[in-house]
Amino acid sequence: MKEKDPKITENAKLADLAQDKSDGTNQFMTTDQGVKINDDNNSLKAGDRGPSLLEDFILREKITHFDHERIPERIVHARGSAAHGYFQPNAEAKKYTKAGFLQDPNSTTPVFVRFSTVAGFRGSTDMARDVRGFAVKFYTQEGNFDLVGNNVPVFFIQDASKFPDLIHAVKPEPHNEMPQAASAHDTFWDFISLMPESMHMIMWAMSDRAIPRSYRMMEGFGVHTFRFINEKNESNFVKFHWKPKLGTHAVVWDEAVKISGNDPDFHRRDLWEAIDAGNFPEWELGVQVIPEADEHKFDFDLLDPTKIVPEELVPITIIGKMVLNRNPDNFFAETEQVAFHPGHVVPGIDFTNDPLLQGRLFSYTDTQLSRLGSPNFHEIPINRPIAPLHNNQRDGHMRQEINVGRVSYHPNSLGGGCPYQAKIAEGGFASFNERIDAKKVRERSDSFADHFSQAKLFYESQTAVEQDHIINALRFELSKVEVPAIRERMLGLLSQIDKKLAESVAVVLGIPVPKSPEKPMNHGVGADDEGKQEPKPLVKYAQTSDALSMIKNKHNSDTIETRMVAFLCADGVEGASVNTMKNTLEKEGATVKIIGTNSTVLKTAEGKELKVDHNLLTVSSVLFDAVFIPAGEESVNRLKEEDKIPEFLNDTYKHCKVIGAERDGIDLLNEVDFITTLSEKKLIEHGIITNDEEQNDNFATDFITAMKQHRFWIREKPLKN
Repeated sequence: MKEKDPKITENAKLADLAQDKSDGTNQFMTTDQGVKINDDNNSLKAGDRGPSLLEDFILREKITHFDHERIPERIVHARGSAAHGYFQPNAEAKKYTKAGFLQDPNSTTPVFVRFSTVAGFRGSTDMARDVRGFAVKFYTQEGNFDLVGNNVPVFFIQDASKFPDLIHAVKPEPHNEMPQAASAHDTFWDFISLMPESMHMIMWAMSDRAIPRSYRMMEGFGVHTFRFINEKNESNFVKFHWKPKLGTHAVVWDEAVKISGNDPDFHRRDLWEAIDAGNFPEWELGVQVIPEADEHKFDFDLLDPTKIVPEELVPITIIGKMVLNRNPDNFFAETEQVAFHPGHVVPGIDFTNDPLLQGRLFSYTDTQLSRLGSPNFHEIPINRPIAPLHNNQRDGHMRQEINVGRVSYHPNSLGGGCPYQAKIAEGGFASFNERIDAKKVRERSDSFADHFSQAKLFYESQTAVEQDHIINALRFELSKVEVPAIRERMLGLLSQIDKKLAESVAVVLGIPVPKSPEKPMNHGVGADDEGKQEPKPLVKYAQTSDALSMIKNKHNSDTIETRMVAFLCADGVEGASVNTMKNTLEKEGATVKIIGTNSTVLKTAEGKELKVDHNLLTVSSVLFDAVFIPAGEESVNRLKEEDKIPEFLNDTYKHCKVIGAERDGIDLLNEVDFITTLSEKKLIEHGIITNDEEQNDNFATDFITAMKQHRFWIREKPLKN
């Protein structure tokens, strides 16, 4: 276990604010009013077999509270997991923003971060193909700042007016409440097929970005373009990026499906256990800074949330790091009641006219009022700022603050004019003085009309393996669509991104790609009476962007820290073989789990006990990043008798993960299908690391080197049309 981070205590004090914590240790049981309870096992009755009495205030309080324990779940991002931590700047942002928490490299700001899926209900699986929420609450000295983003830098729609339609379409269909946490159904693709502005996002959603290996191994994005304002009142446009220390990694689709069956809490458990073990997740915060004068220099509109700014055009400047170092004490009180809002900003950070962002600035307060039941949701401990609160807001459901004095209005003289307004120089927030001179219209700028160029950029930036995964995802999703016209419209849209992509999907659907795709809806200037418009000519970017590919991404790490390695063992396993590899892997930061044929302990060949972490019957290879088979003739012979071993190893190979085997352990590989297709020279090339020597100092090193490649995509056969 890693040493405890010294900032845990410091930031816990700040972020906890005035939270009351109690586990009841050495305390009397009481009612909510503090009355000690003498009997919590029996209700008050008229005789031991008589009717219960209405006067039993202890029973009424207990049952009433239980009846109201559940609050409405979030409409979107209902299933989430969260953690506390801190943010530390590096002062690179000082020249662009006056935001206090970004100034001093020696300062830290407490944060609370919630990760989530978007479409599923609270009880859905972590591994659904979906966008992941990435919301960060900064408890700054100037007030709370919420960076409410996703693990994808763009969104499906350009205008907030379409958000209810998007969510209605992707949620389970209303007549039968199916499918749960899935987009592979008619209503979703019907909507998308009529909204070509979604095609860039569809490329991301059908890529492996939508099935991340871990919350700790995914990027985060602010999605929208924001503003930084500095002390001179100069404005720069900014895009926010979170870059994970462990790199950006995913699972494959077959793996995601099987993880959902083996452990639907896979991401939630992974985050909790990593922090609990001292393996604190870490991200760098970066920004793309675009001067105000360059607002219109690109072939896309900075205010369009379906567009990125390619990193090759505007490099990312790292402005700090975030570390998550403490799990919540109570899931409901913290993770479930935390209320994020993109409108929670501090001086030095401001908005732009992005029409999706503008709608979110209204929607988030409105939905918190409904979900948390009160305008006082800011007083819930997890939402309280560490900055002092002084205003004239009063009363309301579940008010906690006790305001004293007779004045609750401004201006006033009875209270000495207090609380008084802060000047800008005193830290008062003032919106950027942007000039606006326009007519009121319900139109969309023509600069928003290019729906395919960046979708094409994304697809062409992927490796062949990643492109195959996108094609397979589209094949799966559109094969679930029952209405032929929807499939045809989608093929028409895909053909405007890449004709071979469309043809590869069409061959499985059994229908041809339309020769003349329908004109897309534009809703803007130049549209005909039906709201349609000829698509804009594609912009040909000078190059592809490696940052868009997880395999080519320069920010990816070659570490094996926190990677899970399964050791397949049975009675008679060689203790030396286990311990040598285990110690070497743990020095590199990996986590080793002993998978045995029972749930308790095994006897090694040396007669010692080996603690078992998991019974082979209760786990699957999809829960691990690599597999090792230690030496031990008796152990291997026992494993050969286990029906689950061939499936365990074949799935490991199928999902392109590293497999290691030492001496007798190599014999177990003869029980599986894939080994017969590989010559001895191709084993290492395909990520199969073996050792048949008694002493081989390079074996563990070779195994670790292979693990640093994460996956051996050479095992996947290219798709055939």
